[in-house]
Amino acid sequence: MWRLPGARAALRVIRTALEKLSPAEAQSQTAAGAMERAVVRCVPSEPKLSLSFALADGSHKNMQRDQSEPLGRVLSRIATNALKGHAKAAAAKKSRKSRPNASGGAACSGPGPEPAVACEPVVKLYYREEAVAEDVLNVDAWQDGAVLQIGDVKYKVERNPPAFTELQLPRYIMAGFPVCPKLSLEFGDPASSLFRWYKEAKPGAAEPEVGVPSSLSSSSPSSSWTETEVEERVYTPSNADIGLRLKLHCTPGDGQRFGPSRELESVCVVEAGPGTCTFDHRHLYTKKVTEDALIRTVSYNILADTYAQTEFSRTVLYPYCAPYALELDYRQNLIQKELTGYNADVICLQEVDRAVFSDSLVPALEAFGLEGVFRIKQHEGLATFYRKSKFSLLSQHDISFYEALESDPLHKELLEKLVLYPSAQEKVLQRSSVLQVSVLQSTKDSSKRICVANTHLYWHPKARVQWRDRDSPQPSPPGFKRFSCLSLLE
Repeated sequence: MWRLPGARAALRVIRTALEKLSPAEAQSQTAAGAMERAVVRCVPSEPKLSLSFALADGSHKNMQRDQSEPLGRVLSRIATNALKGHAKAAAAKKSRKSRPNASGGAACSGPGPEPAVACEPVVKLYYREEAVAEDVLNVDAWQDGAVLQIGDVKYKVERNPPAFTELQLPRYIMAGFPVCPKLSLEFGDPASSLFRWYKEAKPGAAEPEVGVPSSLSSSSPSSSWTETEVEERVYTPSNADIGLRLKLHCTPGDGQRFGPSRELESVCVVEAGPGTCTFDHRHLYTKKVTEDALIRTVSYNILADTYAQTEFSRTVLYPYCAPYALELDYRQNLIQKELTGYNADVICLQEVDRAVFSDSLVPALEAFGLEGVFRIKQHEGLATFYRKSKFSLLSQHDISFYEALESDPLHKELLEKLVLYPSAQEKVLQRSSVLQVSVLQSTKDSSKRICVANTHLYWHPKARVQWRDRDSPQPSPPGFKRFSCLSLLE
C-alpha cells in the first residue's frame, strides 16, 4: 500500500505507471524486494478480525479469527494452510512431470525418484524488525506496517486499508446522462479515491491501446475494453457509446494511502437518450454553484414509482406519457441529470421511494457534493439534500401532522376548530402527512443557521382545499396568509 502525501494528480500518475508494468517488470520488482500484501480488517466493535493474503501456490486465503485469540494459534493455522497448498502444488507438478514430453522438475524433489515430504514452513510476524511474541492477542499483534513471513515469502501487513463495501452501476444507462456508481467505503473517502472508465470495444475494433492493464484487456474471450479519458467518479456516455457496455476501475483511498482496486462492468449497454429535454434550457441559468453568500433551493415532487405504475396514473393522470417514460429506470436518469444540473445548495424532494433514495439519488447527488436525509411516510417519503461545502447538519426533526395536532398544546386552538367538522377531522387524522425539518449550519460562519422544512400534503383529484381567514367565513383571497383552519370540501 502506498503512503504518499502528495497531490491527487501525483498519485494518479504513480498508479498509471504501476498499471502499465508488464508482467516481467512486475516480477522483477517483486524479486527486487517488493512484498506481497496481507490485509487485516480489525474493528473494535466486532469480536473477530479478518486476514486476507495469497499463498505462494496462488491460492487466496481469507481467515476469520477472534481478536482475543493468541497470535500463536493463527500462525500455526497459517502454517498448516501453507503446507496443504505446498502439497497440492507438488502433486500437480508431479502429475505434469509424468506426462510425455513434460519439461521442468519439481522444486521440492529430494534425493531419489520420489519428492521429499514437505515440512511446515516457518511462519512469523515481525513488527519493527522484532518478532511478535505468540502470546500477544490478535487485536494487538496485527499492526499496520508489520511483516508476516511464510517460509521465504514476506507480506506487508495493512491494517484497515480503504476498501469498498459496496460498488454497483445503474441497471439502465443512457447516452448524454451521467452514470453515477453507487458505492460505500470503509476507512476511505470517495473524494480521495481514484476512478478510471473503460468502454467495450466495438466488434472488429483494433486491440486495446498499449498501457491498458491486462486485467482490463478482456473479461471474456469475446469482449475487449478501451480506455476513456475520464478519471472521475461520474461518466457521461456519448452517442458514440450507444450499444456498448462500460467498465469502471476503482481504487479506494483516504488521502494518504490506497486499498485494493476493484473492477465493475455494466450489465446493460448504453441506450440512446431522448435528446434535448426541457430542463436543458433551465440549466443554462444554473451552470455554477452560487457564491457563499447566496443559497439556491430546489423543490421537486419526483413521483413515487408506486403511484406511477397504477392504471389510474397511466390512463387519467399521465395518458400523454409512453409506457417506457413512466418506468422507474428511465425516469431516474432524467431526475438525476435535472437535479444535478441545477447546482442547488438545498434540494427538497417529495414522493421519494426508499430504494430510489439509497440506490439512485444518494449516489448521484453525493457525487456532485450533496448529502441527504430521508424520512419515510407510508409507501414513500421525503428527502432533503444540502451542499456539504456550505452546510453541516445540526439536527433533524420528523413531525407527523396528526400526532402533533393531537398532542402538541401549540395546536390546541386548531384542533378545537377541527372537532366542529367531524368529517374533516376524520380525514385529517387518517392522513400520514409528515414534515421533515433539517437545521443546517453554515460551514463558513457557525453563527448562521437555517431551518429547512420539507413536506408533502395530501392531494386527491376530487378534493378541494380552501384556506379561511380567521375573522371571516369567506375563503381568503390568493396570497392571504392570516389563516388558522384548513377546510376539506367534497
